[in-house]
Amino acid sequence: MGNFSEKTNSIETYCVHGACHLFDPATGAVSVPIYQCATFRHPGLGESTGFDYSRGVNPTRSALEETAAVLEHGKHGLAFATGMGAISAVIKLFVPAKDVPVHVVVSEDLYGGTYRLFNEYYAKYGFEFSWIDTSHPEKIAAALKPNTQVLFIETPSNPMMKVTDVGKCAEMIHRRGGFLVVDNTFLTPYFQNPLDLGADFVIHSGTKYLAGHNDTLAGLVVHSNDEYAEPLRNVQKSEGATLSPFDSWLTLRGIKTLALRMEKHQANGKLVAGALRKHPKVEKVFYTGFEDHPQYALSFVQARGHSGLVSFYVKDKKDAERVLKKVSLVLFAESLGGVESLITYPLAQTHNAIPEAMRLAAGVNDRLLRLSVGIENPADIIADLEQALG
Repeated sequence: MGNFSEKTNSIETYCVHGACHLFDPATGAVSVPIYQCATFRHPGLGESTGFDYSRGVNPTRSALEETAAVLEHGKHGLAFATGMGAISAVIKLFVPAKDVPVHVVVSEDLYGGTYRLFNEYYAKYGFEFSWIDTSHPEKIAAALKPNTQVLFIETPSNPMMKVTDVGKCAEMIHRRGGFLVVDNTFLTPYFQNPLDLGADFVIHSGTKYLAGHNDTLAGLVVHSNDEYAEPLRNVQKSEGATLSPFDSWLTLRGIKTLALRMEKHQANGKLVAGALRKHPKVEKVFYTGFEDHPQYALSFVQARGHSGLVSFYVKDKKDAERVLKKVSLVLFAESLGGVESLITYPLAQTHNAIPEAMRLAAGVNDRLLRLSVGIENPADIIADLEQALG
């Protein structure tokens, strides 16, 4: 692939051109080719082009992995079939001792699928988990144990939009020789770079803002730890949860417009959150861009902006049901981060695997709706929500 003639620190340029891939020198193609093949010819015995079998390494996936690493200011990037595959691969790096489990402190307010993966599966294999409101550092400190090896946070959190101090988390877990894992799906590397703040591993559901068009599933891990580079590659190759060439290409294509989309998501999100806050049937709106958000100041220390994610309580459960039935431009569907505006009912969808007591403690009740504000005209989004609320 061709390289930039001059170095750049501009994230907008890296989003468009990837990891210094300007064109394919063989053809001049300005888009990374889709290497839709399972295997690669060897020049001779003991010789390789660097590509042998696509489960291990594929040129299109490698271009995405290198691009993700550049955007997140890391050395190593890995692309998986889903975000859950990415999380699973990182957790496998930590091996329980014979009689001592690996203790993991986790944000209590995160994607329900992560809870299901940890509690229903890894809890069987020598892991124990403590679910904490990580927006309060003192609660993290109180939860740490002698066998705590991992602090796993999602910031902003899903769906209550709490912000966790990444730098303080890094200090606390590093003092005891542990590792900080940050799910950066909501803000993307355009708005936040957890590795720069002290995180050891950054995880993305690339399905969301990175791919950005609700048309593919993807997961990404970025880190700079050479010791774990080969073990993570081996997990990826051995378990086979690698991202396909075509989905790698779709994610790369989505990243090209990431800067533009995130600015539009942020602008729309602020307008929609403000409109919802004024509606008489809305009790409370959770949005990190509000100046009275509890961690508003922290957001500007560790991030450069906000996404288009807004959660809100309606005053009556019937109003939640009405909204889900009556929206037309906004689509009642799971997921987030795409160009289309989506509304989700966390209680029954994204967080249904979490026990009721834990859900309620985190704030996920039967009046909560989560809105992923798309890039449509904001007046149209607001008008649709207002007619749905009635």
